[in-house]
Amino acid sequence: MLIAQVTDIHLGFQPDDPGELNARRFHDVLESLLALTPQPDLLLATGDLTEHGALASYEALKAATDRLPFPVHFALGNHDNRAHFRAVFPEVPVTPTGHVQYDFTHGPLRFVVLDTLEDGLHGGAFSAAQADWLDAALAADTRPTIVVLHHPPIETGNGWMTEDIDAPWVQRLAAVVRRHGHIVRMVTGHLHRAITTGWHGTTLAVCPSTAPQVAIDFSPLDGNQPDGRDMIVAEPPGFAVHWWTGQDLITHFGTGGDHPVLARYNARMQATVQHILAERMGR
Repeated sequence: MLIAQVTDIHLGFQPDDPGELNARRFHDVLESLLALTPQPDLLLATGDLTEHGALASYEALKAATDRLPFPVHFALGNHDNRAHFRAVFPEVPVTPTGHVQYDFTHGPLRFVVLDTLEDGLHGGAFSAAQADWLDAALAADTRPTIVVLHHPPIETGNGWMTEDIDAPWVQRLAAVVRRHGHIVRMVTGHLHRAITTGWHGTTLAVCPSTAPQVAIDFSPLDGNQPDGRDMIVAEPPGFAVHWWTGQDLITHFGTGGDHPVLARYNARMQATVQHILAERMGR
């Protein structure tokens, strides 16, 4: 089973430009996903779907995803607008509190989607009521589960794109995750980089963005002293593909767009392939 993931699309960053860079980058990633063999079974879009939460941006997102031959499941990020999202995607479930927070099953896996958006905050939020909802949802079904959210509750070493691990919302989420050993992965976005780490008994994978990436920088950051460091870089648009083996989830990261092909499986490569297969089967 293949689970594709895109994140931080930021559609509408250039709202008056029909050739908007972020839209083109998103298109390149979708084309790369469509070219996979086999194609993904589903796609997770993990927040910051738009730049300003504009209705027109969600309509553009719907037009782009409606043509995909596999289902798409959305989570919201800090750049999103719940009301505008729901106006365009009314079929996506919400809780009684209005959070875009829901669960679904696909094949052997269960997915629990969280809503970490709080208006006015760049970082994440997760209330006590949401934690109770998550605890109950996880207790109700113990099949292998992927928890899906926008904000990674981790420190990254990057001074301006990181989280306070002592924040109440992080501790609230951690307390629930620790209680449920059937969480096989947490998948997130927000950081505009591919990152993996262990987190309270499971593995957390951060998908790179389709929009431009955040520069890697571990030097101390002073909010009162702009130092000219790189912040956003035009690395290729990224995506993740999570492969469920039947026992574990294996995460791959890729980039959209055209790439030079340096080798193909032809007669020249056949001997190498045969050697590798024979070696693996002989063990």
